[in-house]
Amino acid sequence: MFHMNDAKIAMIVTLSWLCLHTNSYALVNNNLRPGETFDRSTTLCSPMHRFCLKFGPLQFDPTHTYLVIRNTHTPTGYADWIANRNDPIDNDSGVLLTLNHSGALTITSQGGNLITLYSPLLPTKRNVAVTLLDSGNLVLGEYDASGSIKHVMWQSFDHPSDVLLPGMKLGVNHKTNQSWSVVSSFSTNNPSSGSFAVEWEPRKGELVIKRGGKVYWTSGVMREKEFENVPRHMQVMYEYKIVSNKDEESFSYASQNDHSQWVLFSNGNLQDIENGDIAQTQNCYGYKTKEGCEIWEDQPMCRHFGDVFEVQSGYFELTQDNDSLAEDMNITLTEIDCKDFCWNNCSCVGFTTYFPNQTGCKYYYGGWVPTYVKYAGLSVNILVKTNRDQKDMKKWIITGVAVGTTSLIISLGILYVRMRRRKAARQEKRSKMENDMLSFMMSERSDNLAEHQNEVKPGNALRIFSYASIMTATNGFSEENKLGEGGFGPVYKGLLTQREEIAIKRLSKGSGQGDIEFKNELTLISELQHMNLVQLLGCCIHGDERMLIYEYMPNRSLDYILFDSTQSEKLDWRKRFNIIDGIAQGLLYLHKYSRLRIVHRDLKVSNILLDANMNPKISDFGMARIFTQDSDINTKRIVGTYGYMSPEYAMEGVFSFKSDVYAFGVLLLEIISGRRNNAEWPLTLLGHAWELWKQGHALDLLDPTLRESFVEDEVLKCIHVGLLCVEECAADRPSISEILLMLTSDIASFPLPKRPAFYRGRKLVEEYSSSIDKESLSVNGLTVTSIGGR
Repeated sequence: MFHMNDAKIAMIVTLSWLCLHTNSYALVNNNLRPGETFDRSTTLCSPMHRFCLKFGPLQFDPTHTYLVIRNTHTPTGYADWIANRNDPIDNDSGVLLTLNHSGALTITSQGGNLITLYSPLLPTKRNVAVTLLDSGNLVLGEYDASGSIKHVMWQSFDHPSDVLLPGMKLGVNHKTNQSWSVVSSFSTNNPSSGSFAVEWEPRKGELVIKRGGKVYWTSGVMREKEFENVPRHMQVMYEYKIVSNKDEESFSYASQNDHSQWVLFSNGNLQDIENGDIAQTQNCYGYKTKEGCEIWEDQPMCRHFGDVFEVQSGYFELTQDNDSLAEDMNITLTEIDCKDFCWNNCSCVGFTTYFPNQTGCKYYYGGWVPTYVKYAGLSVNILVKTNRDQKDMKKWIITGVAVGTTSLIISLGILYVRMRRRKAARQEKRSKMENDMLSFMMSERSDNLAEHQNEVKPGNALRIFSYASIMTATNGFSEENKLGEGGFGPVYKGLLTQREEIAIKRLSKGSGQGDIEFKNELTLISELQHMNLVQLLGCCIHGDERMLIYEYMPNRSLDYILFDSTQSEKLDWRKRFNIIDGIAQGLLYLHKYSRLRIVHRDLKVSNILLDANMNPKISDFGMARIFTQDSDINTKRIVGTYGYMSPEYAMEGVFSFKSDVYAFGVLLLEIISGRRNNAEWPLTLLGHAWELWKQGHALDLLDPTLRESFVEDEVLKCIHVGLLCVEECAADRPSISEILLMLTSDIASFPLPKRPAFYRGRKLVEEYSSSIDKESLSVNGLTVTSIGGR
């Protein structure tokens, strides 16, 4: 909480900060223009002087310099935005904010690292400037002749720190892949990024506060312009704006109070700094569900409903031996970490932080009792586990039984028993199915998932479908409902009773996609949310049957249309280019922006599904691996599809993100040519593309159906990028972020490609066949004894 003394101190700091520099508003029109610099003696204010930008110390960290935006009328002096929260600068360093003539916005200091806020892909000669708006938004933009902003190049509202101001957004911009969230500070005197984040969950239409991917608090859905779990007296001051369209999904708010600041504190509490608590996340742990708290999964057996920690202040001493106390002086631990550890340790009965700045932990175990006796002259706050709520529950049960009457029991007894039996039978059937699923999911996992078992678990939104519902939805797996068949087994279209269309992947018992791959796909894809990844709805287990249920894709898979002469005309060049871009965006999310960095390992044309608008969605994550390092990983079990496997993976079992890049390059060339990468030809598709490119006839690779719609520059650019992706050496291939930059920007020159891997057809495989463990090779995702074509 923000206390009055803190507010007084902050007001003095803020007034001093402004008064010392009343003559420093020297920038013309309150702008920073190319070639101008901004130092400690300079202040940049918005037109109405509501907000000011300045270098200076923070209230709780006076030893470092930060570039901050503050509301000049807010008595708390809390920083609304910190440019370098994770890169503090020593106070004795000279510091400059510079907008150079190329359009780059940077912070420099003596002896410090260059901090880049914005750097254009290409130098700009446009009329650009940095302006602070009265909303508190610092904008680097292109201006027209009248002085109005024509184009926003960068803005601070896209990079919030721990404060959400009116007009700031939470959510995601689908056009730029920009996500908006507010991240707490690490501690009260350390403004660097902490462990809590407040985000907008568009599917459920609610605000969520997360820590390490675990949801601690939700606002609940909005009803009559109010969120369920936000205090009503707070909400009368706000007007919420929710946007949901193809370009973005976002939440923002407007306030009657010009000084409104939603601050996410290091303990997870979300507070309007002048008006009170929005969410008291610090009280959300264990079994608590009140006021928006989300109940924790995987509770320890020793904790029960009603168990809580209570603050008790005073002097304490150990009454037994030193085994009753444990100390962890790790300064990266916060009070929330201490609470989490103590809750999950059945021997722990209390805790406190070790250092005055509320970092580090002290744990007290079973032999310890608070005695309120002076010990070492220290006064500490201890959180002690109690079971007070259980006593209240027992009283309630006794009272409820006492007020029951014999006549009511007799008159309703028969009806009650009948209804109870029916309900119990339904619950037992459902419980058995869920328990079977739980035991199945927690049985022996793949090595890769086991390494991350504390991070990766089946998503909460996954549904467990009954076998009967799937039989009904598919009309008994009739041939009319069959969409196709792959190496893993058939895929069926289904229609649920709610008129919801689904696709069911029915894994055949001999498909090779065993329990590990089944659990792998369930576990990983439930953690991934992106418009270019297929949505997994749930699963069904019935005896030996394993089924995965996905959202239905009306246009099936890309290979169904691309390689069919009667269908391929549906894919003109614009649609194909959008498909290429969408696949790249999905890979960028997997490789860089998802909570778990993923290597797909089986990217191919049949694993690209198309929705009603021909938007691509990457599917089939049964072979995917979590990738937590920058170096390569070696595996003895090679899986994937011939024609898409990179040479280092096919020959040596070494894979990395560049393995997916290789497969993407093959995909790109197939989409352009409308031809499969068939190893039975003297030249593979890669070799054919290389020869045409060398001879200056790259456009001859183009699918004839595109002759009326193609854009020459785009096609040549795509062929060039595709050849770069399939180079022999993984280090020579571009990253997926570099690929997107090349595809979507106007870069004039690219690196020259070298001759691709697997240049010739089947002969190359025969030359290397002796170096491969044939029992570990895979075709169409199946473990087989030899490599074959597709």
